[in-house]
Parts: sequence; C-alpha cells; structure tokens
Amino acid sequence: MAVGRSCGLTTTGRSTLAAGVATAVCAVVLDERDLLTIGIFVTALPLLSLLLTTRVRRSVRSERGITPDRVAVGGSVEVAVRLTGGPLLCTLRVTDAVPDAAGPQPESPPRFAVHRLPARAGVRLSYPLRPVLRGSHRIGPLVGRASDPLGLAEFPRELCPAERLLVLPAIVGLRGMPPALGGRENLPGVTVAPRQGGGAPEAMIRPYRPGDELRRVHWRSTARHDELMVRLEEPPRRGYLTVLLDRRDAAHRGRGPESSLEFAVSLTASICAHLSSRGEPVLLVTEDGTPLIGAGAGLDSMLDALAALRPSATARLTGPPPAAAGDVVAVLGAIEPDELDGLLARGSSGGHAVLLDVRSWDPAGRAAAPAPDRPAAALRRAGWQVVVATAGSTPDQAWAGLTGGAP
Repeated sequence: MAVGRSCGLTTTGRSTLAAGVATAVCAVVLDERDLLTIGIFVTALPLLSLLLTTRVRRSVRSERGITPDRVAVGGSVEVAVRLTGGPLLCTLRVTDAVPDAAGPQPESPPRFAVHRLPARAGVRLSYPLRPVLRGSHRIGPLVGRASDPLGLAEFPRELCPAERLLVLPAIVGLRGMPPALGGRENLPGVTVAPRQGGGAPEAMIRPYRPGDELRRVHWRSTARHDELMVRLEEPPRRGYLTVLLDRRDAAHRGRGPESSLEFAVSLTASICAHLSSRGEPVLLVTEDGTPLIGAGAGLDSMLDALAALRPSATARLTGPPPAAAGDVVAVLGAIEPDELDGLLARGSSGGHAVLLDVRSWDPAGRAAAPAPDRPAAALRRAGWQVVVATAGSTPDQAWAGLTGGAP
C-alpha cells in the first residue's frame, strides 16, 4: 500500500496529463488555437484534482475507539472511528486493517466512503467484530484515500495508528472438585470466617488452644461460635494448586480455533476461573515448570497471560511442578511414557491430569502422534486420576471426568 508516495496522480490521471500536454504541443506546432485550449484544459484537469485531494489529505483528523478492548473469544466488539476536519471537496475512502482472527463481519466490512464531513460534528463510522481466536490482535492502521470523482488523483494517508485488541480464551463453567484436590474447607479443625463487608478477605480460624496469643483471637467468630476462636497467621494448607499447561507445539495437532492447543488453553482458563471462584490460590505453569505468571496473580492476569500464550518449541515435558506447590492439575498433549518422569517424581502425592488424544484433532493422520493409553496407565499406577479427552469433548465434560460428577 503506497501510503507515503509523493505523486497522487492515478494511472488515469497520469495518462490524462500526458494526453493534455501532447495535445497542447501539437496545437502549438499546428497553430490551432482551439486545439490548444482543449490541451490546456485537459492538462489542468488532473492538476486541479491533485490540488483538491492534497487539501483533503491534510485537513482530515481521526480517532478510533475499541469497546471493549478486552473480550473473550466469541464476544462482541464495536470499533468506532470519528473523522473531523474541513468540508470535503472529493470522496474520502476509509479502510481499517483487521485480521481474520479478530472476526470482521462480512456484512459490515471496515471499509467506508465519506462524501460529506461536517466541520464541527464530523462523521462517526463503526463496524462490529466477533473474534474467533484468542490473542493480541492488531487493529489498524486506519488508512484514508482522498480521490476526486473522476479518479484522476488519489492520496493515501494513515489516519490512525494500529491498536491492540486482547482476546481472552473461552471460559466454560465447571462444577465440583476432584477428590482430594486442595481446598480450605477440607482441612480438619479449620473453618473460614465469612467475609466482613464487600471486600474484606476471608479469615482462617480454628478453636483456641493453650499457648495461643490473645491478639490472634477472632472476636466476631468467637461471638458466633460461643467459644474462643483464633485467626491463623498462615493458613495450614498444602500450598498453591498448580495448573500445568502443556503448550509444546509438537504435542498438539490441528490449526486455528479448532486445534488441540486451543482446547487445552480453554480448559486451562476454565479450570483457573473455577478454582479462583472457590477461593483457591492458583499457580499457572507451563510444560517446563516455569510459572506463566507470578504466584498469587489474579484471574484477570492469568487470562491475559493465556491470551498471549504461544506454542513452545520445547520437545519434551522437562520440568515437573514444584513438589511443595500442593495439588496439581495437568492438561497434557501428546506424550510418551518416558516423558512423565517429572510428574511421576511426585511419588504418592499423585495429581489430576487431562490427557488429550490429539489424534482426534488430526483425523487424516498427517502427523503421527502417540496414543494416550500408555501414559494414562503410567500415571494411574502412580496414583494420578486421569481423564482422556478427544476432539469431540468439551471442557466441562473433561472436568466432570475428574470430579466424577461431584457438585
């Protein structure tokens, strides 16, 4: 796209200019005054068009707004552009660059022709988007092309720079918790004090024991339970619930929104949202045990990190989650039994795993992938609870396989 070219004459305009000059020269040679008048008029026509389009290019101003600028896959987005400036003496054609993954609608493409531009109110243009793939999508730049009605001159100009639309992975509502998966409500002798007001944090409390400091007495709970209750300075829990996402490119099949990687990301996002809604602290790590985002990060930060996630070139599942990080929920792609050493090193602590049968995402068998039977058996022998998911599964079905349908 020649946005910065110096000459604004189109092919038609340059041909007309050449024809006018040639006509004028011939008229002088032949001493034909009428023909000379025609030649001068034809020569001046593209030059006048060039002057008009140059004026429009310099006078138009614009601003773009994306509402919202952070949305889940399949959500609705409106992009609004406001143009201001002087009155138009020619047509202004406006085009916004939008990738297919951001979901431009065929019936409302981001292309407009503006023939009138009120000096004060300007013109508001808008178009909808419905993103089909998570990621940070580049919207723009917005390019305006001022052209005269005869198509003799045209000046492209970048009116607005590109902006980012963050598309989060799809979240599916989940129910229940797998047996023995972390949870403060399962710790013996420990209860959770209800929230005080709209934003006060929950308090971990237990009955008073000889030797406890009086400053740790939780008076509201004491009044409610009719016995001394103390606040725990450090909750006696098994650490963060670690959610491991296998993002290895070699471990997944399929392309675009229908790939096994996108299913894994959606399932991981749904698990993180579900655990967070139950008050569980979540540590999100990748296939090498590296946190995708810092421990204790909020759900929004985790979803933002998952939105920007890219496949890894790592060939093997190299690093296990830290053994001190509490329970583990792993979402794994294609994997060989000998790649499970890191997870199996957890010993009797076990964990919970969703194994993707990535062959179902590649029915034509274009790329060979191991069956999930052997790694699933190896994990079960080590005390893991395992569910195998296929391309026909949904995230809530995979989770229900871990919970056993528990509410």
